[in-house]
Amino acid sequence: MKIICEKEKLLKGINSVINGVASKTTMPVLEGILIQTNDKEVKLTTYDLEIGIEYIIECDVKNQGNTVVNATMFSEIIRKLPDTEITISINENNLLEIECEGSLYKLATMNPEEFPELPKINIDNSIEIEQNLLKNMIRKTIFAVSNEENRPIFTGCLFEVKDNKLNVVAVDGYRLALKTNLLNSEANSFHAVIPGKTLNEINKIILDSFDTIKIGISKNQALFEMENCKIVTRLLDGEFLNYNNAIPANWETRIRVNKNNIQNCFERIILISSSSIEKEKKYPVKISIEIGKVIISCTNQTGDAKEEIYVSTEGKNLEVGFNPRYFLDALKVIEDEEIYIDFGTNISPCIIRPVESDEYNYMILPIRMKE
Repeated sequence: MKIICEKEKLLKGINSVINGVASKTTMPVLEGILIQTNDKEVKLTTYDLEIGIEYIIECDVKNQGNTVVNATMFSEIIRKLPDTEITISINENNLLEIECEGSLYKLATMNPEEFPELPKINIDNSIEIEQNLLKNMIRKTIFAVSNEENRPIFTGCLFEVKDNKLNVVAVDGYRLALKTNLLNSEANSFHAVIPGKTLNEINKIILDSFDTIKIGISKNQALFEMENCKIVTRLLDGEFLNYNNAIPANWETRIRVNKNNIQNCFERIILISSSSIEKEKKYPVKISIEIGKVIISCTNQTGDAKEEIYVSTEGKNLEVGFNPRYFLDALKVIEDEEIYIDFGTNISPCIIRPVESDEYNYMILPIRMKE
C-alpha cells in the first residue's frame, strides 16, 4: 500500500472517524483505524461495536492495500506534521511509514482481517434532511439527554417522524427538550431512539450547509449517510416517554419576555446559586411572578441575589423554585427575540414556548423551596 494525500484532507477524515475508536476494549484492533484503498480513494473506518464511522478521502493511490494502525498515535503524528503532502506506505516489515518533508515515522500495524465489519443494515424507513437543519435540531435538544446509565433509553434522543414532521426529543427526568421541523418530502411514520454519543459525533461531522443527509432506520440499527461519510449506530431499546402527554397543554400563569433579558438575569444570578460553600447542596432560584414583572432571587451562605424585570403577564401571581442551569441550557439555544414561559402551580412543570410557532418546547420541573 502506498498513498499520497494532502494533510488537510487526511486530517479531516481522521477527525471525522476518531471518536468511533473503542476506548475500553479487550480487542486491540478496535483501538485502530482501518485504512483501505480503492482506485483513487482511501477509506478510513473505526468501530467500537456500538458506533461505526466510515470516511472516504480522494487521494493519489500508488499501490492498493489495507491495514490497521493505532488511531491515537496515527492521528497525533498527522496532526503535528507540516501542512503539505504526506506519503503513507507499508514497508517490507509490515510497518506503516509516514513521510512528510524531512519527517519519517514508522508504526506497528494490525491485521485488517481481524477488524469487524460494520453491520449491514436493511433499511425499513428513511428520510432526507438538510445538514444544517439536523445540526440545529441536535444542538437544540442534546443538552437534555440523560447521563444516567440506569435508564439507558433516556441517554438518547427520540427521532419521530409523524405527519411529515421530524420531532427530536430529549429527556433526563428533570427536563424535556422538543424540536420540530417540517420535512420537504413525504415520509412514512416511524420512531427510533438514537444514542446521544452518536448524535454528538454526527454533529461534529455534518456541515452547516444545505447539503442533505440521509437517515435510514432498521429494527435495531440506524444509518446516517452523507456524500463521503457513513455512520452506523445501534438503536436504544425500551419505551420512551410519551412526551405529548407529559407536556401540559394548559397554563395558569404566562409571561411574555425578551429572551436575552431573562437569559442575562439567570447568567448573573447563577453566580450566587452555584457558589455555595457546601458544594453538594443544590440551591434553586425562586421565581416570583406579579402583575407586569418577574423577580428572580437566590439566597445561600455565600450571599443573596435578586433580579427584577418587567414583562407582560397573564393569569395568577406565583412563586416557584427551579434549577437555573436548566433554564440557561434552554435559553442559550433559542434564537427568538421573545418567548412565552407558561407555568401551572408551584409543583407543576413550566414550558418555554415560541410566541409565533410550535417548533420547540422546553419543559422544566420545579424544585420545592424551603420555607
